[in-house]
Amino acid sequence: MGWLLVAILALTLIWSRLNAVDRLTWWLESMWVIAGLPLGVAVARTRGVTTLLLVLLSVHAIVLLVGARYTYEFVPLGEWVQAWSGSSRNDFDRFGHFLQGFVPSLIARELLRRTSALADGRWLAGLCVACALAFSAIFEMIEWGASVALGASADAYLGSQGDPWDAQWDMLCALAGALLSITLLSRWHESQVRALMARRC
Repeated sequence: MGWLLVAILALTLIWSRLNAVDRLTWWLESMWVIAGLPLGVAVARTRGVTTLLLVLLSVHAIVLLVGARYTYEFVPLGEWVQAWSGSSRNDFDRFGHFLQGFVPSLIARELLRRTSALADGRWLAGLCVACALAFSAIFEMIEWGASVALGASADAYLGSQGDPWDAQWDMLCALAGALLSITLLSRWHESQVRALMARRC
């Protein structure tokens, strides 16, 4: 399954680059996938990664690449939802930030379960949500830094669409994603982590 996901991501990366709306935004958004894909392959081959996490990482990467191709303000799916709901903005980026909590909380969970003495339970759940929120806050600082350094040319990357509370909404979406992920998937993830740890012994 791992190589199938790599192939899908490689093809999505190529599709995303072709006719990208804004070249700078494409690089800023897709650099996470470009850097993360070989790293993910290396970790999966040497240390192993649960299937659940591999699939979720791939879904998150595809969302990033879709946003990179169109810029989040102009993603067609988001425009359709915007027209249907009467919203004043394209909320595809909100979905991206929801995933920014949903997926990293499980990354943190897998790392903590496999490299620390923390057992499955409330402390682990709380730390995973906190890690996802920390990642979200760091990402907001990166967006702010890019905006300061690059000026108006980074507006599409910032993706605020005129909303002065965009950063706070983004972090709230990440919090909702992290809480939902840990609440719904911890038991399933735990069974895969235990199976993986047993195979690696």
